[in-house]
Amino acid sequence: MAETDITGERARRVTDWISRYVPELSPPLRFDLIEGGRSNLTYRVADLAENTFALRRPPLSGVLPSAHDMRREHRVISALGGIGVPVPETIGLCTDPDVLGADFYVMDFVTGVVAHDPDTALTALSESARKAAGESAVDSLLGLHQVEPDSIGLGDLGRGTEYVAGQLKRWTRQVASLPIEPIPGLLGMGEHLATRVPGQRAVTIAHGDYRFGNLMLDPGGNVAAILDWELCTRGDPLADLGWLLSYWSTPSGIETLPMAMPTTAPGFISRDQALERYGAGSDLPMEDVGFYIAFAYWRLGAVLAGVYSRSISGAYGGGQTQQRGLSPEGISMLVSAAEATLDGA
Repeated sequence: MAETDITGERARRVTDWISRYVPELSPPLRFDLIEGGRSNLTYRVADLAENTFALRRPPLSGVLPSAHDMRREHRVISALGGIGVPVPETIGLCTDPDVLGADFYVMDFVTGVVAHDPDTALTALSESARKAAGESAVDSLLGLHQVEPDSIGLGDLGRGTEYVAGQLKRWTRQVASLPIEPIPGLLGMGEHLATRVPGQRAVTIAHGDYRFGNLMLDPGGNVAAILDWELCTRGDPLADLGWLLSYWSTPSGIETLPMAMPTTAPGFISRDQALERYGAGSDLPMEDVGFYIAFAYWRLGAVLAGVYSRSISGAYGGGQTQQRGLSPEGISMLVSAAEATLDGA
């Protein structure tokens, strides 16, 4: 937990607002910023009775156009929770800027394990639970992609078609607008990927950041909650799959990446097994997955370029710790991984 910026009068206003939705609340509340988020901020909120909630808000500064939309996140989670997709139960959405200075929403605080690195996976999950985690991550993604957006009121959530081409344009534009020195190769690789985009085969709900760092696991390794829906839209399900697989390295993996992957811990199924498991449950052809993995590496580099820019400007407050990938050198490693993967696709 990091030092919070929700204190004093601001904490009182937020407490009053939450009390409208949780009558049994026992103030005063404690607001602890959870470290590790790369964009929107998440706080653990606890009262005197140790009732706990999660509060989500945009970054303190450097908010990008069309990003950090709390209303969108709240709408998506509320819709998906009604049909059994593993998400936290939403409590309320605040759009009054006089309360916190930005939109925010509050939801249940789901406890469990976020296996964001191999050390956490090794210490918090048994070897059998790690195997279950890999299988459950794939199965939960398949389940999400089988949801019909129109059936839960999300049929207008993004255009759906030409998803990857649109993502390439969006992230290229955002990278070009960042007030930092250009990352070598980042813009050029985006332009190259744009010439290789496969035809989109389906339109489903796309999470946009589906990885182990956004999955809350129960002690047995099963997905208890899918977190961080900031980038969710209707889109190409294979982009979600490529994103997940790009975080899925094995101890013998050839990729050189700027962060340690949780799946290097013994017990996880391999990337090939994960791909086979998804393919067995989907009607989509899998021959273009290599492109989607390369696109995922590049997009992660583009995302981290924005996070790096906001981080050095102080947008995350004093509690944001430096990550190995959160540097120009780390981002360049992702560009190289995209190039190598694309060449082998």
